[in-house]
Amino acid sequence: MVNLAVERKEGVVNSTGSLSVNTGKYTGRSPDDRFIVYDDKTHDTIDWGKINHQFPSGKFEKLLEKMKNFVDNKELFVFDGFVGADPGTRLPIRVINDHVWQNMFSSNLFIRPTSDELQNHEPEFTILCINDFKADPEIDGTRTDIFILIDLTRKIVLIGGTEYAGEMKKSMFGVMNFLLPDKGIFPMHCSANIGEKGDTALFFGLSGTGKTTLSADPNRKLIGDDEHGWSDNGTFNFEGGCYAKCINLSQEAEPEIWNAIKPGALLENVVLNDNVPDYDDNTLTENTRVGYPLDFIPGAVIPSVGGNPKVIIFLTADALGVLPPVSRLTKEAAMYHFMSGYTSKLAGTERGIKEPKSVFSQCFGAPFMPRPASVYAKLLGEKINEHNTVVYLINTGWSGGPYGVGQRVKIKYSRAMVTAALSGGLNIVKYTHNDLFNLDVPTEVEGVPSEILDPRNTWIDKDAYDLSAKKLAQMFVENFKKFDGVSQEIIDAGPKPPQ
Repeated sequence: MVNLAVERKEGVVNSTGSLSVNTGKYTGRSPDDRFIVYDDKTHDTIDWGKINHQFPSGKFEKLLEKMKNFVDNKELFVFDGFVGADPGTRLPIRVINDHVWQNMFSSNLFIRPTSDELQNHEPEFTILCINDFKADPEIDGTRTDIFILIDLTRKIVLIGGTEYAGEMKKSMFGVMNFLLPDKGIFPMHCSANIGEKGDTALFFGLSGTGKTTLSADPNRKLIGDDEHGWSDNGTFNFEGGCYAKCINLSQEAEPEIWNAIKPGALLENVVLNDNVPDYDDNTLTENTRVGYPLDFIPGAVIPSVGGNPKVIIFLTADALGVLPPVSRLTKEAAMYHFMSGYTSKLAGTERGIKEPKSVFSQCFGAPFMPRPASVYAKLLGEKINEHNTVVYLINTGWSGGPYGVGQRVKIKYSRAMVTAALSGGLNIVKYTHNDLFNLDVPTEVEGVPSEILDPRNTWIDKDAYDLSAKKLAQMFVENFKKFDGVSQEIIDAGPKPPQ
């Protein structure tokens, strides 16, 4: 095994030719240490609460000055580029780092400018990410010695104390999710690809639900794997690269990601044995990652833009093992499930998550959505109406029982469901109605055993299934009560209160 102390500071070139780094203590995001500056611009536009934490403007200013003094006369690395592949709406940014590999990450994940664009580049937003700077909570007003601070008025993001590079990309994602609704653009935590006939599809889902894996399809071209906008002109990627999970990665199951790990790619927290990446080793974290430019995926769309989506797929990883593996949603049901954002947080994606935990993450990305869920759901409903978009809910989680008893739905079955949705195969099959979850479930899907389409069939103990299913339905009902001013049509489209 390599010397992790050396790997963490400098990075090592492994057998694939990619660069391996270790992010030290923090191997996932730190959502409780992320703050948004409270001021005239944000006081009544941000959905303040457990996710979006307030930070005083004066404290931000003082911490910014401390960081400037800290980096004075130190070697820094600068990346200038863009967030957003649509030239009409893209955001020019500058990223400043104290570790060269972190700047490499920025170059891989954000959109790289042409030489002409670089000469005239004027950043509108700046990320100052200084890993070696730690805050003093008592003086600086942070929760701990690490922090992610977003100031939407000064247009600056401050990051310190953590080397987990995903904080940079996700902070700018939050910025775009704040800015775009005012322009009538629907910002989305989703992946997107496009077929041979130009048909665009979107895949919503939190980390670990298969968003990256299922959108990397050899028969379709990838637009992007994580962050997009939907404007009147169509779909566009926010990023210029992919940030894929590597745990249990295999060439057979995920050939596009496997082949993208080559010189120019950046492996995070993947254990090396004799300088060879061991993707099955979770010693450092379950949240092993690789960052690479989008053009490392054969046939990726460059620039990464597409048309108006005809199919949307919501991905959930149901740790209780009771949701059908695939179902079709009405517009109102799509808005309900979008606002609910039910899934399971998987091990390693956040600090402290050791095993799957059922959660509701509104808009399939609550940590990154600063405005109220209703703002984004309204945009979704308008887009579905305007373009006659069909929406499916696909459960890539557990079948035959909950986590620890059942097994995760096989990737090849999930791929078959996605293929049927995109090809129109799900338009010509019969459906049954699941009364409890209020879902239309197909009776057959090509390439999928019909018996697994009704999850109750996969449980040995049917009474245990019924109890767990009622538990989840009640969880949906209770969670949705937090949303104010929602139409009765949307409420009625969700799961029914158990009798």
